Amino acid sequence: MWGDGVMKIKTDFEYKLFVEDIKKRVRASQYAALKAVNRELIALYWDIGCKIADKQKKFSWGKSVVENLARELQKEFPGIKGFSERNIWYMRNFYQIYVGNIKLQPMVAEIAKAVQSLNMPSGMLKSR
Repeated sequence: MWGDGVMKIKTDFEYKLFVEDIKKRVRASQYAALKAVNRELIALYWDIGCKIADKQKKFSWGKSVVENLARELQKEFPGIKGFSERNIWYMRNFYQIYVGNIKLQPMVAEIAKAVQSLNMPSGMLKSR
């Protein structure tokens, strides 16, 4: 009997370690997924801002491009928030403010590599 009790205690202890290890792994995966999503969103916002700035410069498009784009994206992706006119202006401004930032360029390059390593469509980010 005494042996069974020691074995149960040891098993309970091992089980608790096992469960804690699994919980730790789940949390680590959740954090890694969150970082990947954030990295992808930054890449998306950078790319949208870049495309808007390029088209406005190349074709002299005005404010209406952002207004129309916001309507089109909200229509196409009704359940996804973040494509309001205001947010799209933020994307454009984000790109324009940081495109020449020497400190930001390595981060943008790293994001581009991460996107490519995830087999994302090429050309998602333009190298500057």
